[in-house]
Amino acid sequence: MKITFYGHACLSIETGSSIVLVDPFITGNPNAAHIDIASIKADYILLTHAHQDHILDAEAIAKNTGAVIVSNYEIASHYGAKGFSYHPMNHGGSWKFDFGTVRFVNAIHTSSFPDGSYGGQPGGFVIEADRNIYIAGDTALTMDMQLIPMRTSLDLAVLPIGNNFTMDVDDALIASDFVDCNRVLGYHYDTFGYIEIDHQIAKQKFAKKGKELVLLNIQESIEL
Repeated sequence: MKITFYGHACLSIETGSSIVLVDPFITGNPNAAHIDIASIKADYILLTHAHQDHILDAEAIAKNTGAVIVSNYEIASHYGAKGFSYHPMNHGGSWKFDFGTVRFVNAIHTSSFPDGSYGGQPGGFVIEADRNIYIAGDTALTMDMQLIPMRTSLDLAVLPIGNNFTMDVDDALIASDFVDCNRVLGYHYDTFGYIEIDHQIAKQKFAKKGKELVLLNIQESIEL
């Protein structure tokens, strides 16, 4: 499994013969302005919630690629009504796609489209494929995270660490205990002034607990 970071909360996951894109917010991110979204490939687009900084480029990329948009019922149906291929989910549910199984899990946040309309409830994704990963989405620390390792042994947890709108680094450390995963990919940081972090301090906090915090540069990848 290869995971590429496109900035903010956008990830590309190459697993098997499929490419899964998560929360595409690229053209609105000044740190990712050099990326041509027409070059991005995707078979599936997973959306954790409806905020603009997670869905901005979903339509353009889905139009270019024919990708299936996977999200909660309200978001998926919103894009289905526009003619896009879609797969609706809701909390606690799972579905076996051709690349693996996806489970939609709880997140504590809000969810509305840029025009203020209802975007359903936010969530995260547990993906069981050639490797198992948890993508938390935008969330506070929640006790529900402790349910995840009861079903899935994780190889990687993708957790927000920017604070203000989501967990901070210290809560992400606790979350890594809750999900029983010592390798964490941090995301949702540095894009705006509200969520800037000190990379060195963040990594040191994880290292002191015998854990690894991976912070990727934009377009940098890791292999699992």
